[in-house]
Amino acid sequence: MEHQNSFSASYAAAGVDITAGYKAVELMKKHVARTRNAGCLDDVGGFGGCYGLPIAGMEEPVLVSGTDGCGTKVKLAILMDKHDTIGIDAVAMCVNDIICVGAKPLFFLDYIACGKNVPEKIASIVSGVAEGCVQSGAALIGGETAEHPGLMPVDEYDLAGFAVGIVDKKKILNKERMEAGDVVIALPSTGIHSNGFSLCRKVFHIDDNAPLLYEPREELGGKTIAETLLTPTKIYVKPVLALLEQVDVKGISHITGGGFYENIPRSIPDGLCARIDLASVKVLPIFDLIAKFGDIPQRDMFNTFNMGVGMSIVVPADQVERSLAILRENGQDAYVMGVIEAGEEKVILK
Repeated sequence: MEHQNSFSASYAAAGVDITAGYKAVELMKKHVARTRNAGCLDDVGGFGGCYGLPIAGMEEPVLVSGTDGCGTKVKLAILMDKHDTIGIDAVAMCVNDIICVGAKPLFFLDYIACGKNVPEKIASIVSGVAEGCVQSGAALIGGETAEHPGLMPVDEYDLAGFAVGIVDKKKILNKERMEAGDVVIALPSTGIHSNGFSLCRKVFHIDDNAPLLYEPREELGGKTIAETLLTPTKIYVKPVLALLEQVDVKGISHITGGGFYENIPRSIPDGLCARIDLASVKVLPIFDLIAKFGDIPQRDMFNTFNMGVGMSIVVPADQVERSLAILRENGQDAYVMGVIEAGEEKVILK
């Protein structure tokens, strides 16, 4: 049997079971296989993931990278003993960033640090990573699982990763082309995604595993707060790439930590302002609950959470209807939530 000579009793006594790592790799292989695409050159288990760059037709191919984790959302996954969706969040936080540049994701690598390697749990985590890769069209070409006894409790883990994408240099989104009169389109989120969980933990007493987390609530469609909070981050890659092929997109913002006030300005040039119509923003019920239970003012909510908008896209006014149609044809509901105008504040919510 492969790896039969790899067991170290001394290392196991110190808290690290090498054979558990091998078993985890075997269990995750079927999930990784789902993500393979034309650029993959080898299988899981090598020292490095190899990927052939699809540069045909590009004048100046540029690689675009992004890295992130899931924050303290992992705490809730651990409490609920549900590990098969948190990997979607890890992928989403990276690929949603790189499409803001106009890049198509190519591949992804993950990193899991854990107190104890339980192969079935690790494989479950990776199944979510694989699903996120499938949704974004990226290949999972490698990763690392690190067992950290003494540094982390045996039942805890953390998850992070990074993605690499590609774009022709001339197609990199340039916010300087934006002008007054352009329109801001909202792409709805699936929930709070992966940001603001430190505040959610305080508001809902998550660290205490409060009973209110597990009570079905009418305003959440019969779901519990815990289920709703653990909803995976929406991956916007495929509908946005379809839009980029057909519309003159001026700018894209991924609404993550810092909410509207930090993220929308990142795609707005100096001298212009995004005026957001608050009445048009389709705020999800979970955000109303957070504000209610935490007695959090509106500005703090919009400065912490996505409030139901996972991504904003700026397009010319005469291409709005076409943009909405393309997004909807690709399975992404979208609506107008603001306009670009002259101003120095970068974003105004009224």
